[in-house]
Amino acid sequence: MDAREEVLARLRAARDAGAPPAAVVVPREYHATGRYAPGTEDAVARLDETLTDYRATVTRVAGEADVAAAVAAFLGRGGSVVVPPGVPEAWLAAFDGHVRHDEPPCSVDELDHLDAVVTGAAVAIADTGTFVLDSAAPDQGRRVITLVPDHHVCVIRAADVVSSVPEAVARLDPSRPLTFVSGPSATSDIELDRVEGVHGPRRLDVVLVGP
Repeated sequence: MDAREEVLARLRAARDAGAPPAAVVVPREYHATGRYAPGTEDAVARLDETLTDYRATVTRVAGEADVAAAVAAFLGRGGSVVVPPGVPEAWLAAFDGHVRHDEPPCSVDELDHLDAVVTGAAVAIADTGTFVLDSAAPDQGRRVITLVPDHHVCVIRAADVVSSVPEAVARLDPSRPLTFVSGPSATSDIELDRVEGVHGPRRLDVVLVGP
């Protein structure tokens, strides 16, 4: 018996002995709702914690009237910022630099020479420290304006904070271009040296409004 015949003989013997019992697959249970009710203090506090873990800087304000001061503090004095057409003018009221509305659309070269971008968010996920940008929303705008500038300031309202991913997905329209953001853009090489700003802004600041 040559090697080929020996291998085939072993395969036949294993087959005739019967196949091993099939593994029991236990379906993974997903929770459609999270630990915190949407928009509550617990949900917002958890989002603050997880965003900070991702190296974002978070400022909490009581209401819309306080957003302008928080945004201006993040942007600093002077400089230039791009905003989607639907960002409330009140958010930039305390900023003394140049504001460029993305209408008509900025070129990539223009965006590369701007210091920051300010947007809203469609929804934020407390348990994962993630917020989602909907390109069709007037206060979030085109995806490119949040990827090219080196600094992103995002204003998130408490009413848009949910606990879990399924809750967030239920609020989103999958037919629209969606961007999920978890902290500043970062990557690591094979030696685990972290480099920020490779695929997007290296600095992420978040203004949490309310509840």
